[in-house]
Amino acid sequence: MSTPEQPTFRVPAEMLARYDVSGPRYTSYPTAPEWKDGFGEAEGRAIALTNGIRHGNRPLSLYVHLPFCQKLCYFCGCNMLVTRDDELVERYLKAVEWEIEQIASVLDVGRRPVMQIHWGGGTPTHLSSPQLRRLFEALTRRFKLADGAEISLEVHPAVTTFEQLATLRELGFNRLSLGIQDFDAEVQAAVNRPQTFEVTRDLILEARRLGFESINVDLMYGLPKQTLAGFEDTLAKVRALAPDRIALFNYAYVPWLKKHMSLIQEADLPAPELKVALFERAVDDFTSQGMTWIGMDHFARPDNELARAHADRTLRRNFMGYTTCRDTDLVAFGVSSISDWDEAYTQNDRDLMGYLEAVEAGTWPVKRGLKLSSEDKLRRDVINRLICHGVVEKEAIEAEHWIPFDEHFAGALEQLAPLAEDGLVILEEGHIRVTPRGQVLLRNVCMAFDTYLDRQDSDAPRFSRTV
Repeated sequence: MSTPEQPTFRVPAEMLARYDVSGPRYTSYPTAPEWKDGFGEAEGRAIALTNGIRHGNRPLSLYVHLPFCQKLCYFCGCNMLVTRDDELVERYLKAVEWEIEQIASVLDVGRRPVMQIHWGGGTPTHLSSPQLRRLFEALTRRFKLADGAEISLEVHPAVTTFEQLATLRELGFNRLSLGIQDFDAEVQAAVNRPQTFEVTRDLILEARRLGFESINVDLMYGLPKQTLAGFEDTLAKVRALAPDRIALFNYAYVPWLKKHMSLIQEADLPAPELKVALFERAVDDFTSQGMTWIGMDHFARPDNELARAHADRTLRRNFMGYTTCRDTDLVAFGVSSISDWDEAYTQNDRDLMGYLEAVEAGTWPVKRGLKLSSEDKLRRDVINRLICHGVVEKEAIEAEHWIPFDEHFAGALEQLAPLAEDGLVILEEGHIRVTPRGQVLLRNVCMAFDTYLDRQDSDAPRFSRTV
């Protein structure tokens, strides 16, 4: 139930149906489908070298992609590989170590402190404790950690041991992100991810005993076999876990991109009305506990650094999701990993064997990328402010980019007019503000500023649905 402190965010069913379209999640702008093939070692080296020259004192964020898993979760949209081949894992670690050395050699790493390290997957804890230590030391041998750096990784509770947690904490990891998705046994069976509440609870308790500062859990709505009653039970169990942050993701069913998703029966997916009910119930639950609703799908306790960054408008969105490290360049290692050099994006080979063969031949494994134009940077800035802070101050954009806002974005403002009539945004003389209702449809709001959408083939699905 809404209160004056928590204005209503509910969207009428008829309106939801109108806005239920294919749209980006805006972890970048321009989005990944617009990037160009043909980027290779020469382009990757040149971009990294240029970044090192232009941003010689700018801090860094580091990401490592660890694609290995013990079994396949049918819902997974990540670049991953199910394997028990120890030799393949060893080969991959050697490749990542080589890549770390190569990139560090062209950046003035002594003057660029690392504010954030994140390991994603796959399942990073597929690695043994000695392998976890080896990879971390490979990073910190070449890059300098800032005091108070955020050091985090994603873990699957069902395959993570207390011994691994102790190793990670000893190395300096201070934040964990745990996948839950849903505790309902029928849902877990439908997506091939068994995981009990007790195993999850015990891992969180041990992480807190060891001194991890922040615990994030991931939930997902729109999964097969989900029901409102079952999700209510999951929410009650999450309340008992008392995480510091929660990510509530809209399940992206994209079997044309991820063929294993066809193992999920489309008929088992909840109807749009039920998906929205699941989302609304979760938002009610989290906000009633006093958590801050951040962007599209994140929630944090008011004293958490994510909530503070949201309040003081230093939040940023990139390929790691919402992050407090706004003024950093993101340097990524491993198969399919994406680096954000501010002036450009580069992505490594998305095929594991292609990545390994490139590195073992002594070449950088970059395969795709995009150099940003000044217009790209302008629109990226506007979209980032909308998706992170829910407001765009026109004067700030004009001062930073030297454009008359209303004139430059006349087309976007025209597209936003019907959204304003529907109560999704407020178009003020000096601001564009997203309403609580608009926060539900934040991707649709951002799409008004995306000029690349007009150039796409409407018959070719490229993104998940926004509802």
